[in-house]
Parts: sequence; structure tokens; C-alpha cells
Amino acid sequence: MAGRVALAHGNAKRWWLAGGAFAMGLGIWSMHFIGMLAFSLPIPLGYDPLITLLSLLAAVIASAFALWLVCQPTLPFQRLVFGALLMGSGIAAMHYTGMAAMRMLPGIRYDPSLFALSIAVAVGASGAALWIAFRLRYGSPHLKLVRCGAAIVMGGAIVGMHYTGMAASQFPLGSFCGAANSGIATNWLALLVIVVTLAVLAIALIVSVLDSRMAARTAVLAESLAEANHELMHLALHDNLTKLPNRLLLEDRLAQAIHKAGRDHGRFALMFMDLDGFKAVNDAYGHHVGDGLLIEVADRIRRCVRAQDTIARIGGDEFVLMLETASPDGAAAVAEKLVEAIDQPFTVQRHALSVSASIGIAIYPDDGRDQRELMVNADAAMYHAKDSGRNGYCFFEASMNANAQAQLQLLHDLRLALSRNELVLHYQPKFDALGGNVVGAEALLRWHHPKQGLISPAGFLEHAERSGLVLQIGEWVLNEACRQMRVWHDQGHCTWSIAVNLSALQFAHASLPATVETALSRHGLAPQQLTLEITETTAMRDAEASLIILRQLAATGVNISIDDFGTGYSSLLYLKRLPANELKIDRGFVNELAHDSDDAAIVSAIVALGQTLNLNIVAEGVETRAQQEFLTRLGCDSLQGYLLGRPVPAADFPSVVATESAG
Repeated sequence: MAGRVALAHGNAKRWWLAGGAFAMGLGIWSMHFIGMLAFSLPIPLGYDPLITLLSLLAAVIASAFALWLVCQPTLPFQRLVFGALLMGSGIAAMHYTGMAAMRMLPGIRYDPSLFALSIAVAVGASGAALWIAFRLRYGSPHLKLVRCGAAIVMGGAIVGMHYTGMAASQFPLGSFCGAANSGIATNWLALLVIVVTLAVLAIALIVSVLDSRMAARTAVLAESLAEANHELMHLALHDNLTKLPNRLLLEDRLAQAIHKAGRDHGRFALMFMDLDGFKAVNDAYGHHVGDGLLIEVADRIRRCVRAQDTIARIGGDEFVLMLETASPDGAAAVAEKLVEAIDQPFTVQRHALSVSASIGIAIYPDDGRDQRELMVNADAAMYHAKDSGRNGYCFFEASMNANAQAQLQLLHDLRLALSRNELVLHYQPKFDALGGNVVGAEALLRWHHPKQGLISPAGFLEHAERSGLVLQIGEWVLNEACRQMRVWHDQGHCTWSIAVNLSALQFAHASLPATVETALSRHGLAPQQLTLEITETTAMRDAEASLIILRQLAATGVNISIDDFGTGYSSLLYLKRLPANELKIDRGFVNELAHDSDDAAIVSAIVALGQTLNLNIVAEGVETRAQQEFLTRLGCDSLQGYLLGRPVPAADFPSVVATESAG
């Protein structure tokens, strides 16, 4: 009962105290009266009901005080002594009130020494029982034994007091019991005491055990609920993939850092980091490999910063770091460390992957005094790092805001360009080197911007790749080029073919073969009349993966051209295995043919290599007659360049071709 009272709160505590006091008081009182029933005199005995109830009330009051006392937070010695006196006095009052219920005439006489001893026994044993019961609340490795000891001590207090008090009782000759006729008969009292006491104690025990089990189960449920709430809170504030803080937690910590730095006149650095080349990895190998790469990147970032710094993933391949550093030099050192760490090759699910990091840095309060300003400026610095060559870091400067706003506006306009039909294709003719006849055209993308006019791919293609729009744009280019070639074929130019450039992201996308087949089927074009151009760098970035994609494309029947050949670091072993039909010599070598013997030697070697592998050789960037003659003499199959024909809209292409062919 003491344990239940100690754990309960509010009204429940008061009910447990009342119930416990009644059960304990009745137990004490029943021991006393069962002992009284064992007492016999050679006269009829009985007990006055009112006085008997008063003795029971004394036991209940003493029990209530005892339970209250042992449930207090502390039990100093003075309070223990005072409680023992009250508890012992209560037991003694119960006993001697019960004796008075017999209403003996003449009255019972008590031996003073034994009377005092009975009270001393009650007080001493009560004090010991109170102390043991108080200590039980805190648990013990031998709890059951200690409880048995407390029960024995408490029983000893009542028994010792009772029989010492009975020994102190003296009944003069001729005494008679005044309650023998009007009071409760002893046989009925015995039955009443036994039944009621056992019932009350059983009910108290059962209720206490059930409540204890319910409390234990409730505690387990409460603990489970607390763990679930903690887990939910963690999920709400952390990225599920990398386990790093998410944007919500970052904003909270950033607000705290701004408040602390403003109060202490301190400084801190905010870094905005984006992975270069992540989208290509994600599209080439699937999201499961991309997710694994992000986890590896997060681990490397953790190893580069201190425990007090905050790392957050705010979406995709974007990470934000908040560094507790007061100097730009400290921020630069961490940024350089991060760039070097991310630049090292990754191995994810047996794939060798390479990405790099572009980092923008904003310093509080120099580069912003609130969250939004700091984030925007760090983001602007990151884009400047990308524009400066990627794989590096850049501190924010005021001039970057204008550039960032311009880039955001350009990206916004680019998203609308497809729906507004602002994208167009210009076509540059390809000529047979020996006969001078047109053999086809290369489709070159242009953007008719409503304010900036005609923009070449160099002005917007990087934004398209960064945002993922390049996939939609690439699909449009493929369809539009096939549509235009169908028109020319219907006009009688059945020997022409069309060449379309593929971006790295488009080339790595799993849906590319299906997209190519759909475009050919939609416009009724034979696969041999379409040439897909990929740069040497793209093809050799992951040669094994490129082989798989190129074989899928070759299976559709289209021609494969390796563009800008000679500018990368090709492996001849892989080049031999690539299912390509064509090599395209980069314009950089063609431009210097007349002045640089090394370039002439390289071009000669490329032509010889292509002829050995039975590949069609195309030279682009032909701008002079000398270049045309030299390339034709080497054995190039096709030529492109401003000397022969500039890129023009589809409507002007037939007239340009006719003019150049006549010339």
C-alpha cells in the first residue's frame, strides 16, 4: 500500500491512502480482538459496539499517519521519532479502548510498569517498521525478504504491545462484564472479525497487485511511446537517407547561431555545397546507386568537420554546413579539405564513381544578417564556383547577387521555352569530301529568347543540365530533327541523314534507346538516316557503362559518331570495342593545320586509325580551302565548316545547300 501511495498523484493518492489506512487499521485491530477472544474469564463477556468502533477508528487513524509518513520524500530522525510515538500511541489507544469496550465493573486495573512497557514496545516496534517501510520504496536486491522482515517487526509491535498490555490487566474478585448482555457476543464478534478482515485484506492485496501490474504495463507503454515520439521527432528533423539534419533542423540551428553570434558579436560561416556530376551517376546507374553515393559523401563530410559543426542535407545532392569559425581562413581550410575528400573516387555497389564538389561560402554578419540572406548568398557563391570550373570553393561577393538573379531568371525562362515554342534547330550541312555533294546535316540547338534574342547552347545548356531540363530538351531536339528529315525526304532528298548531339545526362539516361526508337517510328524514318553524336569524354567517362548503352543504341540500327575525337584520353582497347560508325575530328586540330605540324600529324593519325577500324571520318571546323584540300587528301569522308556552309534555319537550308553545291 505504501508503494501505491508513493507512486500515485492527485485524487488517486488520497484514495489509496484512505484504502490503505482502512486495510492496515483493520488488520491491526483484528489481531488485537482475535487475541481478546483468546482471553477467558469465569464470567460471560461481551463488547460495547460504540467503544469497539472507536478502537477500530484509532487503528485506522494511526495507519493513515504511518502511510503518509513513509511516503514523504525524506524521513529525518526527528520525524521518525515523532512518527513512532504517534504510531505506538495509536496502537496503544486501540488496545486499551478495546479493553474498555468490555465495560468491566469494577474497572480494570493496570500494573504501571507493564502498562508503560506495553507502550514502549508499541513505540519502538512502530519506529522500526516505519523506517523499513520507508526504505522499501527505493527497492532492494532482497525486496521480498525485507518485506517479510517489515511484516514480522510490525506484527511483533502489535503482538508485543497486546500481550504486555494483557499482562498488565488486573480484574478484582467479583468483577462482571457490563457489555455481556447488551454488547456483541464473542462468537459473533469472532465470525465478524474473521470474515471482514480476510475480505478487506484480500481485496486490498488483489487491488494493489493489479494496480501495480497496470502501473508497470503503463510504464512500459509510456516508455515505448516516449521512444516512438523520440524516433518521430528524429525522423521529422533528419534526412531519412543520410541521417543528417534536414532543412527544418538546419533553420532552427541557424536561428540559434545567429542569435548567439549577435549577442556575443561573433561570426560563423555558412557553406552551400552541390555535387558536380551526380545527376549523370543517378541516371546512368539508377537511384539505388545514387543513394549509396550520397551516403558515402555524407560520411566523408562528417570526417572533415568537427562535432560542434552542423551538416545538413536539404534535398537532392545539396548539402549545407554551418561552421563555428571566426575567420574566413578557417572556412577556406575546411572547404579545401571537403573538395579534396569528395574528389577522391567512390566505390558504390562495385561501381567506381567520380563526382566533385562546388562550395559557396557566406560569413555572418558580413554576407547576411538573417537566414534567408545567408542562404541566398551562399547559394550564389556556389553557382559562381560552378561557373568558375567546378571542383572548388568561392566566397560570396556582392556582385554575385546580380549574376545569381540573372541565372535564376534565365532558368525560369528556360522552363517556359518549350511550352512557348522558343527553341529552334539550325542545320549545318555535311559534304562528301571528294564529290562535294551534301550527305546530310547536323542539328544545332538555338533559343529565341524574347528579350535576349538568339542564344547558342553555350549560354543555357549548362543550366539545363543542372536542372534536369536537358532530358526534355534533348527529347524535343531528337523528335524535331527526325520530323525535319522526314520533310526533306518527302521533298526528294532521300540520301541525306541527320546528326543529333547527345548531352552526357541524356546519354546516361536509361530511357534513351526507347526514346530514339519512338522518334524514328513516329516520323517514319529509317534508323540508318539518324546519327547520334556523343563526345569522346562522355563515352570514356565510364567505358563499361558506355559500351552497354552504345550497344543498345546500335541494336536499333542508328549510326554512332564519336564527337571531338582526340581531345580526351581514349583507350584504344575500348575504342576498338565501341560500336561506333564514325569519328569526328575536333575543330581545334583543324584550325591549326596550316601552322602547326603537330596538329597535322595528329589529324593524319586519327584518319589512319579510323580507316583501320573501318570508321567514317568527319572533320569539322573547315574554314579555308587549304584545310579542305589537306583533309580531303588525307582521306576524310565528310567535311563541315563555315567555308562549306553555316548553320541556318530549316527553311533556308535547301537554298544554302544549292548555293554551296554549285560553288
